[in-house]
Amino acid sequence: MTGKVRHYYAGGNTAKGFYSLYDSVLEGLERVYILKGGPGTGKSSLMKSVGERFESKGLEVDYLHCASDNHSIDGVLLPEFGVGIVDGTAPHIIEPKAPGVIEEYVNLGAAWDSKKLLPHKEEILGLNDKIASFFQKAYDTFAASLRAHDDIEEIYISNMNFTKANELTNELISLFFEDKNLSKSSTVKHRFLGAATPDGAVDYIQNLTEDVEKRYFIKGRAGSGKSTMLKKIASAGEEKGYDVEVYHCGFDPNSLDMLIIREKGIAIFDSTAPHEYFPDRESDEIIDMYERCITQGTDEKYAADIERTTKAYKDKMKEAISYLKEAKCLREQLESIYIRAMDFSKVNTIREEIFQEITEFIKK
Repeated sequence: MTGKVRHYYAGGNTAKGFYSLYDSVLEGLERVYILKGGPGTGKSSLMKSVGERFESKGLEVDYLHCASDNHSIDGVLLPEFGVGIVDGTAPHIIEPKAPGVIEEYVNLGAAWDSKKLLPHKEEILGLNDKIASFFQKAYDTFAASLRAHDDIEEIYISNMNFTKANELTNELISLFFEDKNLSKSSTVKHRFLGAATPDGAVDYIQNLTEDVEKRYFIKGRAGSGKSTMLKKIASAGEEKGYDVEVYHCGFDPNSLDMLIIREKGIAIFDSTAPHEYFPDRESDEIIDMYERCITQGTDEKYAADIERTTKAYKDKMKEAISYLKEAKCLREQLESIYIRAMDFSKVNTIREEIFQEITEFIKK
């Protein structure tokens, strides 16, 4: 027997730099282990191992994926029991609210041999500087890509019927909530459904919605009101007391890409590139913002401008991803230095201590 497993991101490499949603993702947890230690010290492997063992016990497990390394995770949560283990090293610095009571620091640096690291001091410092430089190049280039994306949006915004967009939004709010209010406070969780990674755009929409009864696929263009509509639906759900999972755009964190309201069995998401999906269940439904809200013939009328700005946007996205790849290659060099200095038997001992502590905690 295995429990429900969900995958998403708590932080991302975006046009606004590294953007963290950890405060929301970790809010409400009763016990959080914050792992400290350099690259290559086994943080991701420790968390994966603990998560998989609780999966095998039939518990729900959430994996927080790493946007900078497709094969690593940044955290593992047991949402039913309010327990989590997270990587607390840069760039996802986590400020504890009640150290020693809720949060517990775990120092994996206790397992390295400093004498083996000292001869590599200059190399380590040099690699860290180069890695930081490539991440900054990526963020600057994502920002340039967003500016090109904004140019695309302007075309469609100028041909938008806002009255029809508001009508559609109100129709969906009425359909979803039927003017019913729950006699409780809403819990809102902010997450990323995907990320820009060294391997390109990755998303977990299918995993996150696989047990949701009704899915709405929003089709449209940049600037056709998808994110604004999602924000209004999220606000309405919160006002009515429903728990809302709010998934931000991994490229522009100020925009939304998906909402899940599990109490209503509803997911509604932006189903355009780079996370383009099509209905594959009888209950799936398409909402076409272009057809409903944009002046007919806009694509054709502005074809040349759209093609030019779209190319600029995509070219910059590819360039930014190439910088993330460079940073990952350098980070792997850095990891290899630390790996050679590690005593992983000590890390295994720490892992078992954490596993046992969590096991005891969830029995209470």
